[in-house]
Amino acid sequence: MDAVKQHQQEEYQQFIKDKIPKPNLLRNAIAAFVVGGLICDVGQFISNFGQSYFNLNKDDTSAFTAIVLVFLGALLTGLGIYDRIGRFAGAGSVVPITGFANSIVSPAMEFKREGYVLGVGAKMFIIAGPVLVYGFSSSVALGILHLLFSR
Repeated sequence: MDAVKQHQQEEYQQFIKDKIPKPNLLRNAIAAFVVGGLICDVGQFISNFGQSYFNLNKDDTSAFTAIVLVFLGALLTGLGIYDRIGRFAGAGSVVPITGFANSIVSPAMEFKREGYVLGVGAKMFIIAGPVLVYGFSSSVALGILHLLFSR
């Protein structure tokens, strides 16, 4: 009986392997590289714009660039454009700052029908919540260590 089950399992695994579409790895890698590079180019443009137009120093330019990129990532996710970019570019659209904005806004958009407080507000941090908790916790711990050992 076990031999029959084993044979059926192997046949089923082969059937699944034959039916799964094969990804075009070269095309996916090129699309991820190009789109990720374009997102980084947009970030560099925003950084240069902040430095030249607003005459920001290095730290303020970094904050300005991060704020604008998070806003753009959230806006494009809300408009449904970032999802199309993600389907085309795959991992190239997960450039850290815009991908983070997308990961916060996407769950919120899914639960929009449940209302703004219980839907959008509560579900916004489903994916990003653990990242934020870890970031806040580690920054507090490092701040305490710095306070204790910097004297």
